[in-house]
Amino acid sequence: MTVTATSVGQSDQARPQPAPASRGARLARFVPAIAAALSGVLLYVSFPPRTLWWLALPAFAVFGWVLRGRSWKAGLGLGYLFGLGFLLPLLVWTGVEVGPGPWIALVVIEAIFVALVGAGIAAVSKLPAWPVWAAALWIAGEAARARVPFRGFPWGKIAFGQADGVFLPLAALGGTPVLGFAVVLCGFGLYEAVRLVLDGRRTRAVRRSAAAVALLSVAVPVVGAVAARPLVSDKAEKGTTTVALIQGNVPRLGLDFNAQRRAVLDYHARETERLAARVKAGKVPRPDLVLWPENSSDIDPFANPDARAVIDGAAKAIGAPISVGGVVERDGKLLNEQILWDPVKGPTDTYDKRQIQPFGEFLPLRSFIGAINKNWTSMVRQDFSRGSKPGVFAMANAKIGLVTCYEAAFDWAVRDTVTDGAQIISVPSNNATFDRSEMTYQQLAMSRIRAVEHSRTVTVPVTSGVSAIIMPDGKITQKTGMFVADSLVQKVPLRSSQTPATQLGILPEIALLLVAAGGLGWAIGAGVRGRRAGGV
Repeated sequence: MTVTATSVGQSDQARPQPAPASRGARLARFVPAIAAALSGVLLYVSFPPRTLWWLALPAFAVFGWVLRGRSWKAGLGLGYLFGLGFLLPLLVWTGVEVGPGPWIALVVIEAIFVALVGAGIAAVSKLPAWPVWAAALWIAGEAARARVPFRGFPWGKIAFGQADGVFLPLAALGGTPVLGFAVVLCGFGLYEAVRLVLDGRRTRAVRRSAAAVALLSVAVPVVGAVAARPLVSDKAEKGTTTVALIQGNVPRLGLDFNAQRRAVLDYHARETERLAARVKAGKVPRPDLVLWPENSSDIDPFANPDARAVIDGAAKAIGAPISVGGVVERDGKLLNEQILWDPVKGPTDTYDKRQIQPFGEFLPLRSFIGAINKNWTSMVRQDFSRGSKPGVFAMANAKIGLVTCYEAAFDWAVRDTVTDGAQIISVPSNNATFDRSEMTYQQLAMSRIRAVEHSRTVTVPVTSGVSAIIMPDGKITQKTGMFVADSLVQKVPLRSSQTPATQLGILPEIALLLVAAGGLGWAIGAGVRGRRAGGV
């Protein structure tokens, strides 16, 4: 048979053609991606300096809606968008001094962990009790971020956004993993409860087991937090001590690097002497011990007699031991060191920072980074060395555990000081290079979590603010402003008992990792069985 062009054209015209997709349908394809990114932003808004901790719940509820029932590949992409929405604004302070390049690079890398978690959550979302597996997977992602690369970067743990929240007592029960797990579980459970209600209205049938899981996912974290409240106490167990925090401030403009370092030391000595005058006048109580911030003496007092004389004069003026934050070179090693300075004996003990900051205190991939931008390598001319032992100073009648700045983000670094006998935790910090960014408030919130986690008073002396005194129940009783010279003096409780979180250490995190692995293994096995059944 001969087929003509006309008959072909008539045949094509006769064949039904698919209707062009409407604009609304095309836009609907982007709704999950937009929702994932915006829910990440919502999670960021729940973090300090805002006190909107409860926004973490709808953030994870929306994230659960986005991921439930999707393929792991879709979960990977949607998780990455969620990570970008959360981490881009949260970590913008990392680019204050060095520009947007390192900030964006950090976020791009850290969001990969969230993407992998998103893929895992999508896989387990088809299982019974999926909120439990999904919340455990989130904590597994945080555990990975806290360890790799370059010894980890745990900034942005969900627990660190809950200093003002109802779930806070759970920090004393199982540390940041249990606190974070409860918040994420409650968020996913909230979505599951809403989903079941809506499905029930359409079908008039809701599985009791699914409804029970949804209800328990919301109720158990809240009830657990209420039950853990007796673990939170600011009662003195070993008496009290009067602490003083010195915030000397930093010069703003007009000084070169070496002159500024000397100026910072002079500022802290001057503020200490000013406090001594107020004590002598009877305006404030005499402190038993004095805490200076990190980098309060970037001039090595062991190698520079002038710096030694300045610190010695300040210690004699106040008549109490001072913990001084110094930069010290010893045996060819550069150390970020806390120095215990006695008004009579001089320096008697030291603590070397153990968890040093990548790209701030040491430069990984130095040659590669230098090839991209030589200015970045010049900012870290020499790598700092790590200390090897926890720091606990015997100061007056108290044992002070030292957690230098960045170390406050790491569970192990804080816990070690308490298990080594610390009755108070001090977090000496230097946030001056981050200007007035949210970094200071994010770090302060970490210290509030640590106070409850280990039931210890936490002091936060900072060069330029915000310095603060935090009670064992996580409440801030005194704080300074930013970029002002000031001092804080207060009688605080000494505590020696250990919370379950302190005693258990890493065990709750390991347990949640096993839950995550179990859920993921179940999901993979179910997928394999489903494909085999489909093949038959």
